[in-house]
Amino acid sequence: MPNKASGESSSEETIARLRDLLNRANTAYFVDATPLMPDTEYDRLLRELVALEVQFPQLADPTSPSQRVGGKPIDGFTQVAHRIAMQSIDNTYDLAGFQAWYRRCEKGIGHAPILVADPKIDGVAVSLRYVRGRLDCAVTRGDGTTGDDVTSNVRAIRAIPLRLHGRAAAAAPIPEILEVRGEIYMPNEEFERINAQRDERDEPLLANARNATAGSLKSLDPAVAGSRRLAFIAHGRGEWVGGAQVTGHWEFLAALRSWGIPVNQLALRCATVEEAVGAIEAFATRRGKLPFGVDGMVVRVDDFAAQELLGATGKSPRWIVAFKYPPERATTILVKVDWQVGKGGTLTPRATMEPVVISGSTVAHATLHNLEEIRAKDIRLGDLVEVEKAGEVIPQVIGPVVAKRSGSERPIEPPTHCPSCGEGVVQEGPKLFCPNANCAGQFRERLRWFVGRDQMSIDGIGERLIDQLVDAKIVAHFADLFRLPREQVASLESESVTKSGKVSQRRVGEKTVDSIIASADAARSRGLARVLAALGIRHLGIAAAKTLARAYTDIEALMAASAADLEALPDFGSITAESIAHDLAQPAMRETIQLLKDVGVDFSSRELNTAARDGAGDAVRASDPLRGKTVVITGTFVDFERRALTELLEGRGAKVTGTVSARTHILIAGEAAGSKLQRARELGVEIWDEARLRSTING
Repeated sequence: MPNKASGESSSEETIARLRDLLNRANTAYFVDATPLMPDTEYDRLLRELVALEVQFPQLADPTSPSQRVGGKPIDGFTQVAHRIAMQSIDNTYDLAGFQAWYRRCEKGIGHAPILVADPKIDGVAVSLRYVRGRLDCAVTRGDGTTGDDVTSNVRAIRAIPLRLHGRAAAAAPIPEILEVRGEIYMPNEEFERINAQRDERDEPLLANARNATAGSLKSLDPAVAGSRRLAFIAHGRGEWVGGAQVTGHWEFLAALRSWGIPVNQLALRCATVEEAVGAIEAFATRRGKLPFGVDGMVVRVDDFAAQELLGATGKSPRWIVAFKYPPERATTILVKVDWQVGKGGTLTPRATMEPVVISGSTVAHATLHNLEEIRAKDIRLGDLVEVEKAGEVIPQVIGPVVAKRSGSERPIEPPTHCPSCGEGVVQEGPKLFCPNANCAGQFRERLRWFVGRDQMSIDGIGERLIDQLVDAKIVAHFADLFRLPREQVASLESESVTKSGKVSQRRVGEKTVDSIIASADAARSRGLARVLAALGIRHLGIAAAKTLARAYTDIEALMAASAADLEALPDFGSITAESIAHDLAQPAMRETIQLLKDVGVDFSSRELNTAARDGAGDAVRASDPLRGKTVVITGTFVDFERRALTELLEGRGAKVTGTVSARTHILIAGEAAGSKLQRARELGVEIWDEARLRSTING
């Protein structure tokens, strides 16, 4: 029988062997793309390591592969200043612009530079700081000078080494301090897997992989990032102290790879500008087939001394540029068109197509907007159609490929009756309507709207559960959501078919119901603006609802107002004012409001009360550059979620709208800004990027 000391010694050797084997497995998978073992074997070895480390806590090591799992939830994110700024990259959208950038570089250094080109992965930029080869800190880009400390979440990502190592005899010496800049992203396969799971659980689907990645990194629970199989690719450097002295980007990538850090295997070293142009053109046909989202090609001057000579502007380095491709398109067959009734009775055509992969995700459905657009584009059943994602997110049908028609295509006929209730359809201009106020389809859509995040924000009620609640006659009014019978709802069962075709039987369960009831309880106190927006009143969105809530103390005061009173409010025209006054005067609407009040929903104005409480701060806020400005938000952001950003801007006195016009003062543009950015440029609207937004908020 071995003594304690010898047993510990033997276990120490086993622990060291397991750590080394698991680290090598991670490097082989994420750096070399040559897996050493199946996932099941990796998981078995990891469990063995965890058990030994629990048995011998004195052998703990923060860089052990076991430390990726089990991280404790955190309270929030600390702001960390970047020692070397993470500047943004200038974009160009055509080859002429790219070649102009190249000529500026050539002139700036006095000779033709060697270039390095690699795909621009659509992820979240981070800076990883290693001290003596160990991961010390991970920080988001933020505004370029300051970001959020996301170390807890990054440690849970297997693709990122916790400890660097020289994998080959020729490996460069590891620096004493090394900051690696790169992109954390969600592979397409993982995005599809998560959405398939969410579909089975009747949860809202993730919009796109980039937003899902950002949400994972900003989760307060590291287990979320660890469970989502995020990946990482390095593309730049920050602080570098000691160790190997590399002279260019290509050499830098080789050094990173030798230390176990993933780099882009598709990077190319181009001796001439013609080679770089060829790489850009060739990659345009490949990007849709890659296992991750790509929205451009990054090209940089290879030599570090040349980079230093070229320098940077206040916003971005002069030695690097991103060539942005137009939205990816694909062709597929239009199989059928279903007409869906909305919360206001509008019938919208929804295209079902043969599934096709666009920008990294499978697309099988797209809106056709209305009958007029179908006829204007001459879209027919059986057509081969071109499809793209607007802003790389929303699928839309561009039009038919007329040259490929066989003659068997058929016109899309509008419905004569509502597909939900059977009521005769009414046409007003290009739109079709169901006039039945008691249409079950409209009520389901109104319920979906009512519980939505920007309205009452009642979590846990998805489309499938809404159908179950209505079919079981548990919910016949909005107010019923606030008095759900726990046991009856928990026992509801439904057979569902996921997008993958899998059929499953699902019971709601007590845990889900308790969560819904708690969320509904919290929703009672959302205040006048949110409830008004939730009621589905025509021409009344959240911005207009907040205007009303700033003008009236409660719902009684608002219902007593005339259309003329409402028209006098900022940005309220006669049509909007008359529509709101008319709908609020209807007996059915008055009954709905009373039923909601009976179950404890608060119809008092939080905006007006907040303004009164904060009146003493008006002098300070008067100098806020956002106060009184009309602002439009477009694109996606690293450190801001859309709804939270809207509330932040409105809290500083700005009015947030959805359309760029001559009355817009500021456009805040994130990544993939799209047509709103172009419109703002045409109108001369002031444009802010995320860095400008961050500095204004923090200033």
